[in-house]
Amino acid sequence: MPDPILVSIEERLEEQSARGIANAVTRAMRDGVLTPGMKLPPIRTVAAQLQLSPTTVSAGWALLARSGAIHTDGRRGTTIADLRASGPERYRRALQRQATFDVDLSTGVPDPALLPQLGPALGRLRAAAVPGSYLDDPVLPELVDRLRADWPYVCDELTVMDGAMDALDLAARSLLRFGDRVVVEHPCFPPLLDLLEAIGVEVVGVPVDDAGLSAEALAEAVTGPVAAVFLQPRAQNPTGASLTPARAEELAGIVAKAGCWVIEDDSAGAVAATADLSLGRWVPRQTLHVRSYSKSHGPDLRLAAVSGPANVMRTLVGRRQLGQGWSSRLLQRILVSLLDDPQAAAAVAHARDEYARRRAALVDALAAHGVAVGGNDGLNVWVPVRDESAALIRLAGRGIGAAAGQPFAVVPGPVNHIRVTAGLLADGHADVAVEIAAAAETGAWAGVR
Repeated sequence: MPDPILVSIEERLEEQSARGIANAVTRAMRDGVLTPGMKLPPIRTVAAQLQLSPTTVSAGWALLARSGAIHTDGRRGTTIADLRASGPERYRRALQRQATFDVDLSTGVPDPALLPQLGPALGRLRAAAVPGSYLDDPVLPELVDRLRADWPYVCDELTVMDGAMDALDLAARSLLRFGDRVVVEHPCFPPLLDLLEAIGVEVVGVPVDDAGLSAEALAEAVTGPVAAVFLQPRAQNPTGASLTPARAEELAGIVAKAGCWVIEDDSAGAVAATADLSLGRWVPRQTLHVRSYSKSHGPDLRLAAVSGPANVMRTLVGRRQLGQGWSSRLLQRILVSLLDDPQAAAAVAHARDEYARRRAALVDALAAHGVAVGGNDGLNVWVPVRDESAALIRLAGRGIGAAAGQPFAVVPGPVNHIRVTAGLLADGHADVAVEIAAAAETGAWAGVR
């Protein structure tokens, strides 16, 4: 008697390929035929029933495993995963805290004390705003004018979305397909890795140095087909690296030859000390540039601007119409008001300089204890340690919180780093550096001294 699991897959198989069998399995899961915990037959059995090679089935299983749709556990076999239990696992681990710290430098968030005051902007909003319409433009024309005046390259179109991750999610789901190969930075922002794994793409990590994404490693990565390259052009989270113009031009040449998309996440925005830079200056037809206003003007504004080629932007805006439609024009009016207000502009400029001061103070204090930290911008520092777990435990024992490095990892192997949010440390840099330096030297068997 035919195996009912294989029958359900065969009925949905539209293409005799690895991607075809992966799609067939996901359709059967969506239809409720394959349920969580159900065991899949051995690869050779599947290959014989579906008249595919074992290599093709194995490649299909690999696509499904990367997307989290199945779990493979050696001799115990392969089972259907519970996608309802999946989610932003890396992000949860990056923010996981076991205690309340006296000095919590684990979060990567901006200092609320450095955000501009919203009171004046809200007062002007009450006086000037009128109820909106479903038929109004998704983006306020006056906001588009201000964005274009400060954009790092001449772009076709701009729109506004509900924060950088909303923009990255929509761009990824619009431009990528199951099984595509994409390049990301190593180390990388955990929510982006969660997003890409949920889509089911193959993620290739390329290392970052103080000038940005490694050009040599990127050139090697794109020798095979690559659908997109994701990068942070400045104040990279977690390393604090920013692209130099020379490196950006070099990367643009590689991307131009590869013919792939570049999706840039300028998450630090206006509080980055380095000037905004985009590969769109050289390859505008292949670039989507995202700039967030969360760290500079307020996380609750939930606004980020996105630019790209006209045809792609039309696709993104059209897909949004099927969901939230547009970002709140009331929030857009607040952002316009903040961008026009000299006092708010001065507050953002002060925050930019203060973050740079805080980061430099901690980096210099660590250097005095023999701990070299790279990068030159942003809220975070990427601290090398002998043993990640031991370092975190020691710091916790001293009342200091830091983020584990492992959730940021793309390339397999030990990370041996922790992320410290220097932007939240207004003073006491020397004292904190002493504790971080001691933690960096703590080994797995040394315990907490």
